Amino acid sequence: MTDYSEEQRNELEALESIYPDSFTVLSEKPTTFTITVTSEAGENDETVQTTLKFTYREKYPDETPLYEIVSQENLDDNDVTDIIKLLEQQAEENLGMVMIFTLVSAVQEKLNEIVDQIKTRREEEKKQKEREAEEEEKQRFHGTPVTIENFLNWKAKFDAELLEIKRKKMKEEEQAGKNKLSGKQLFEMDHNLDTSDIQFLEDAGNNVEVDESLFQEMDDLELEDEEDDPDYNPVNLDSD
Repeated sequence: MTDYSEEQRNELEALESIYPDSFTVLSEKPTTFTITVTSEAGENDETVQTTLKFTYREKYPDETPLYEIVSQENLDDNDVTDIIKLLEQQAEENLGMVMIFTLVSAVQEKLNEIVDQIKTRREEEKKQKEREAEEEEKQRFHGTPVTIENFLNWKAKFDAELLEIKRKKMKEEEQAGKNKLSGKQLFEMDHNLDTSDIQFLEDAGNNVEVDESLFQEMDDLELEDEEDDPDYNPVNLDSD
């Protein structure tokens, strides 16, 4: 007959010596304890961590222990799900044998993988940013390649903008034509327009200045006398 209590007690003693800084007994009936598992340091000394809680069933190790994750650091939901599935798989494979050390070791390896994945993911993100920066730099110097599709899109946009400009110009010209008054309309608005020039001269009086240099003495003008014209014939004038 299997002495389950003895096997459980012996395993607890071994676990306490293996994990002296991370093993904590929570209760004895039922036997419940926690073990904190930390990954190896990754890039920039970054680690991931989880605390596993185990509870012995009465017939452990012929029954799987109860287990759960009570806390974690730097793990996302997918990582937690993967760890739970891993514990379930390992527990089924080791049924009939004390297995806590095996379960914890499997989780330890999983955490190390996650740290490596984080490093790889960050390196990929860095490379992706570098590729995007290079592509942006190329676009800056070479511009966007012209294709039939983007040319037609540009042409449609250009034509629409040009049409809108023409419409605005026609509307402005139409509005300006409506606001321009004819001579008749100006006269009807102000009846003094027909006498404005005369009024201006009367108001100026003797103060109107004339530039005499614009005129010449009649004697200085070289006018051709009709009688001096050799072709002049008064008879022809009478006949007209």
